Amino acid sequence: MVKRESDTSDIFKLRKKFIVNFPWLFNLAEKNDNVESFKEALYSYVSSFTNVIDDGSKDLQQKMIRRILLLIDYDNTSIDELSTGEKLSVFTISYLWHFLRGTLTKNVSVDLFIDLLHQFELLIRPELVLPERSLVKRQMNRWPTGLDEDILAIRNANKERIIGCLIRKIERYHSSSSKYQFPEEMTYEEKYKQVSEWWNIARFHLAMAIKSPTELNFFLGYSLSEETMQLLYRAKKKGMPFFVTPYYLSLLNTSKDGYDDKTIRSYVLYSEELVDTYGEIKAWEKEDVVVAGEPNAAGWILPEGHNIHRRYPEVAILIPDSMGRACGGLCASCQRMYDFQSKHLSFDFESLKPKETWDQKLRRLMRYFEEDAQLRDILITGGDAFMSQNATLQKILDAVYRMAIRKRKANENRPDGKKYAELQRVRLGSRLLAYLPLRITDDLVRILKEFKEKASTIGITQFYVQTHFQSPLEITSEAKMAIEAIQSAGWTITNQLVFTVSASRRGHTAKLRRTLNSLGVVCYYTFSVKGFHENYAVFTPNSRSLQEQYEEKIFGVIPENKRNELHSIIRSQGLFGKKLIGFLKENNLLFAATDRSVLNLPAIGKSMTFTTVGLTEDGKRILRFEHDASRRHSPIINKMGSVYIKENKSIAAYLRQLEEMGENIKEYRSIWSYSEGITEPRFSIYEYPSYPFEITDNMTNLELYNSH
Repeated sequence: MVKRESDTSDIFKLRKKFIVNFPWLFNLAEKNDNVESFKEALYSYVSSFTNVIDDGSKDLQQKMIRRILLLIDYDNTSIDELSTGEKLSVFTISYLWHFLRGTLTKNVSVDLFIDLLHQFELLIRPELVLPERSLVKRQMNRWPTGLDEDILAIRNANKERIIGCLIRKIERYHSSSSKYQFPEEMTYEEKYKQVSEWWNIARFHLAMAIKSPTELNFFLGYSLSEETMQLLYRAKKKGMPFFVTPYYLSLLNTSKDGYDDKTIRSYVLYSEELVDTYGEIKAWEKEDVVVAGEPNAAGWILPEGHNIHRRYPEVAILIPDSMGRACGGLCASCQRMYDFQSKHLSFDFESLKPKETWDQKLRRLMRYFEEDAQLRDILITGGDAFMSQNATLQKILDAVYRMAIRKRKANENRPDGKKYAELQRVRLGSRLLAYLPLRITDDLVRILKEFKEKASTIGITQFYVQTHFQSPLEITSEAKMAIEAIQSAGWTITNQLVFTVSASRRGHTAKLRRTLNSLGVVCYYTFSVKGFHENYAVFTPNSRSLQEQYEEKIFGVIPENKRNELHSIIRSQGLFGKKLIGFLKENNLLFAATDRSVLNLPAIGKSMTFTTVGLTEDGKRILRFEHDASRRHSPIINKMGSVYIKENKSIAAYLRQLEEMGENIKEYRSIWSYSEGITEPRFSIYEYPSYPFEITDNMTNLELYNSH
């Protein structure tokens, strides 16, 4: 029996299409009365297949031959699926044989056969995809930015509506202990003026954040559907936190006219799958499961608690016991959703304020970095690094500075070849540049500037604010000011994008890169969404990441002989957005493709090096990943071998989502050909500088044999 996934996917028509298009395949199934003999016959036929239309298609056809042979090789085998830990049986070709013979008894989705149909079509008629710059440019132009005049007008109207809602909220519900109150004699006009002034204060937005479905609908002009409201009520009942600032809500378009806000809206509104799964969400990255004194999945032994996470030799994440464990909003696709579920991360700011014991604990955590032989890079995140109060953040940076001095001093007594890695890179992870750019105040900029100036004297050369803009609509005049303020402190801003369904639409990511580049922001990673069920609604298959890489991102690839020049521009002090745009024009580039498209594997590393080895009965691709060969990993990868990941969604289901969003899916027709990938090289600014001495090969805080 075949599950019907949509009215357009009729199983009988699909089987007839196989018979008409591939009579040889149908005959092989008819002649072989068991699946093993069918696979042998199919293997022999495909191995010797030749039907090249032109010489330019030879390589593609050979690739397709290898691809189908791999599906045959993996049929009737079992693999260890790493994200879930399940033993997954693979029956791709067995299902095909039953489908062709009309003997399917298992509940198999038509999406599996749609994918196979395209694979055999590519075998018979390999089609070379020739990217078109003019087409990509037109696709980019579909997407407005938050700096466009017509968007500004809509946002101003949104702001006026939201200020009215805030006045009502303060009048009726706000605590008498709050600093945001109205004297009784105030007129409405005076209240409006007062709230307009408060609007420019980040703490006001945090204090007035929307925390319930009812309030969210009120602030969005009662524009949410009954179905959406019922889902959000269910989320609230399950204990899912709501936290959206008035500022960020002003980015949403509440009318049917105006602009497409699906990409940012999907960060605020939860999906049915996320709500259903909440309470049972697990850490995607296995190494994030930390037990004090025991090695994590990557083999690293970490201090107690949740403060330090690590997968690579050179870098570790620090999550402080402060308001930095909160965020400016809850992203629906958050990789740390399991921490919100366990209440380790939350929006209870009072409970997150540092305790008196934090200073002592911070010193102990710094010793971990100081006494480790390989750590040279610290990423302070959370939560969100900029959610920490200025005094707390300064205290953390001062501790980092003192640790770096001690580590450097200790090296004086170590011979060449035995020296430890010294701190070279400090990163602050924050989405507040998009969620609440008003947080970037003069005092914060002063702290960043002073730290950079003194840290530069002790060998630290790389200072990054690692942010996350998801849509060009998030790049507003407020965000522009925040970006320029941070750059004035001498810090480089890099962006990480999560490649959700709405963000994956043609031209969207390209336009985001271009808009960020115009402000001097360089792109770092384009992440595939993690493939657990809670992310089903936003998951984009990795084949689309490859398609975007080869058909859109290609128009931002920096010529080899110009990379040093771009490196120098990015490393230059001050605001370099105009210089960067000038560089792009001079080299006929639409943007600077300095980012890498990757999946965060649930086992110590990022990669886009994979090949497709099978399809599940739901039509989801099964990918065999290799680790990124361009960087160092924990030695545990030598014990792991290949990593198998089952994707969250079939390509056919993804295309149906795009169609429901109004996309012309003919523009995505080449997606079926992207079944294997290679991880892109890192741009030079993301490489660590060399030391004037030789460091040890020894790895401390590592135990490989008992890691879970």
